[in-house]
Amino acid sequence: MSPAYFGMVMATGIVALAADQIAHPRIACALFTVAAVAYGVLWALSALRALRHPRLFFGDLVDHKRGPGFFTMIAASGVLGSASVVLADSWAVGFALWCVAFLLWGVLTYAIFAAFTVKQTKPGLAEGISGAWLLSVVGTQSIAVLAALLAAQAEQPWRQEMNFVALSMWLWGGMLYIWLMALIFYRYTFFRLSPDSLTPPYWINMGAMAISTLAGSLLIANAPDAPFLLSMEPFLRGFTVFYWASGTWWIPMLLILGVWRYVWMRFPLRYDPLYWGAVFPLGMYAVGTQQMTLAMDLRFMPALPAVFAHVAVAAWAVAFVAYFIGLRGGEAG
Repeated sequence: MSPAYFGMVMATGIVALAADQIAHPRIACALFTVAAVAYGVLWALSALRALRHPRLFFGDLVDHKRGPGFFTMIAASGVLGSASVVLADSWAVGFALWCVAFLLWGVLTYAIFAAFTVKQTKPGLAEGISGAWLLSVVGTQSIAVLAALLAAQAEQPWRQEMNFVALSMWLWGGMLYIWLMALIFYRYTFFRLSPDSLTPPYWINMGAMAISTLAGSLLIANAPDAPFLLSMEPFLRGFTVFYWASGTWWIPMLLILGVWRYVWMRFPLRYDPLYWGAVFPLGMYAVGTQQMTLAMDLRFMPALPAVFAHVAVAAWAVAFVAYFIGLRGGEAG
């Protein structure tokens, strides 16, 4: 069982929100239900794996390739909590999932990065780093997004405190992206890139910026209720557009690399749990762009969020069908 399997939950949850914003409430409700059920099942399976195979489980935690997959637990909790607030109008469930996400963030962030720092045997940069490392950014920003959503419904003084937490996590997530993206881009351009090393989580290059755009947009919307946000609103607007533009730049690049991998190099296309890491950015880009247009009154690009929302729903359906085909063939784990 891959540690990154919680990517199914984070992808399903955000696509549910994308479906809701294009006026497909039944699809949104169905996807939200699937995400909630999958979240519970995956926690049960993860607990069972930790009990029955502790060496493998904790070995994955400190592995440079598989360890970053654990950050999907944080992102799944944050995204499912956001969907609970928006789709189910449940502040209590959203807050409970925010607490889970925040606890996981504290434990996993420091455990994984500390282990990577002190372990004696380490891979080289070309073998050790991938787009999956940016799941740490996605997990951080999912906490910022959910905190901003909860702050909008909270009473004072909790409203200001939650907004401050959201702002702090948003800023830290941006800094972490800069650190990691510099290494990933260096690996891209100065090391040989084979088709099998260009794994689907490289789409998180874009997805991490898309969720940062969403968090920034929600902070802009919350600014009237938090004086410290209002005083720095130009900064919030500028960096939100910066994140969106950075994420948008990656889309053509990732498409080109995908054509190179599957068409030019003829890499076989088969189900991999990591493909949920490619579905998630599409849904997040749709939701993040929509919220940015609302927060900043950008009326000149109304069609873009709808286009990506439809693409995200279609991509989710393909990944879900491929999952069951892979399950029957014994390849879904």
